Amino acid sequence: MAPANQHQAPTGTRDLYPADAARRRFITEAWRSASVRHGFEEVDGPTFEHLDLYTVKSGQAIVSELFSFQRTGGEKTYALRPEFTPTLARLFAARANALPKPSKWFMAGPFFRAERPQRGRLREFLQWNVDFLGLAGDPKTPEELARAAAVADAEIIATCVSMLAMLGLGPRDVRVKINHRKALGDWLVSRGLPEARHADLLTLLDAKGKMPGAEFAAKLAAFGFSPEQAEVFQKGIIRTTVDDPASAQGDTVLDLTFFSQAVAPLSEQLAQAGILDWVDFDLSIVRGLAYYTGMVFEVHEASGGERAIAGGGRYDNLVELFGGPPTPAVGFGMGDVVLSLVLQDRGLMPTDAKLAEAAGLRPDVFVISNGLPESEVMVKPLVAACRASGLHARHTYRSTRNVGKLLQEAGAVRARFAAIIEGAAGVTLKDLETGKQTEKPVPSGEVPVRVMAARQAATPASPSR
Repeated sequence: MAPANQHQAPTGTRDLYPADAARRRFITEAWRSASVRHGFEEVDGPTFEHLDLYTVKSGQAIVSELFSFQRTGGEKTYALRPEFTPTLARLFAARANALPKPSKWFMAGPFFRAERPQRGRLREFLQWNVDFLGLAGDPKTPEELARAAAVADAEIIATCVSMLAMLGLGPRDVRVKINHRKALGDWLVSRGLPEARHADLLTLLDAKGKMPGAEFAAKLAAFGFSPEQAEVFQKGIIRTTVDDPASAQGDTVLDLTFFSQAVAPLSEQLAQAGILDWVDFDLSIVRGLAYYTGMVFEVHEASGGERAIAGGGRYDNLVELFGGPPTPAVGFGMGDVVLSLVLQDRGLMPTDAKLAEAAGLRPDVFVISNGLPESEVMVKPLVAACRASGLHARHTYRSTRNVGKLLQEAGAVRARFAAIIEGAAGVTLKDLETGKQTEKPVPSGEVPVRVMAARQAATPASPSR
């Protein structure tokens, strides 16, 4: 007996029919376009790695979140990649001496996590990763290093914002929430909280949205913060104005001068990039991964609806962990699942017809015959000639020779033209948008030329930049 679930995709995965695949391609093309426009080069790695590549960075606890396996008779344990950063660090470390400094890389591909599926979270998904490895120039002093890091951080954030804007989102729709892990850690030490307790506090801050305010305040009190100070953490945002990047709300109960000083170079770079109005500096953004060493950020809907749309930060010690030289680095990842939900909920996902057009799925010409035997034998040669000329050409696979029904089929697939073969008399070209057709049939050899000319005339010129 066949398994009951043989006709179902595995839990947490997706079946993509043509319209679904077109929607996904719309997103991946936006990712690629933003990456290339900002000067990032494409890289990639295997979809599975040695298991210890992930445990080196995240410890053994991560194994329960992975799809790990051994092949039959094999001794090595592998895991489907849950993220790209370890692979990125391995790639860079392997050729660090020969690579340019900085190196700007991006990739987009499938990733896998063995976790409970829910809205916005699947076990198999696509993720866009953008990373800036190294620093521009040759900074030496602490001030020069801070500015060079801010330049890279801002460029990473600008790439993310550029892609969101290209899809129709704006600063009223989404917010880039930024924190600074090193500055926060130094400040906690200055307040008498030892580093051994920082991880517990960061875990609490990361979970604050999942508990009532009173419960959060009570737990934060164990770290030496008053209820009034807990309220500042609860609100998170400490800067909402763009005209005074150093302004901080809540200074009367918490001295946040440390934070303003830490993010001042980044604020300057974000202002120069023209995206400071997208940004909130937010003490509550800590990111779950322990290797972040400086700036961290997440992109959230302004309404607070979905999970984070994107997230990342500075990880200056990771390449060294994988055998490479000390390399400052910053990057982020964005999954397609949450982004798709946000676009669909806001009416920003194009219609199926527009997606088909953008993906080149709309036929330029649909070739049919008038039903006569001498016309039938000319269909496939004319289709081949159109395709050889670079046109998207189709023909019917139905048995009917009724011209009216075949024109309906051509209209259903939104073909631009129908080429009706009239035998020795030639070919009648019908514009399926206007209904206009040639007054007398044209030679079959002219069909590709005329359709190509009409397509080029209808294609808007690319805007100059």
